[in-house]
Amino acid sequence: MTPEFVVALAKSSMETTLMICAPMLGTGLAVGISVSIFQAVTSIQEMTLTFVPKIVIVFIAVIFFFPWMLQYMVDFTTNIMLSIPNVIH
Repeated sequence: MTPEFVVALAKSSMETTLMICAPMLGTGLAVGISVSIFQAVTSIQEMTLTFVPKIVIVFIAVIFFFPWMLQYMVDFTTNIMLSIPNVIH
């Protein structure tokens, strides 16, 4: 196992992690900003107003993006498994 392979594997792992997390983080960020703007405009400072919409939207995003996320993870795992013979030699 060469240092280049380890660096490439770490880079690929980090990219995969970011790609899988991006839909939930993006939707959570968008909802958080929207709720913050709503709270600033209406002067409502209820703590549950910030968390409940985020939880609901992120859950919906997980349901919506789950097939894509699962396929992305399966492809990554398949590539890792297929590269094992190259590492062993």
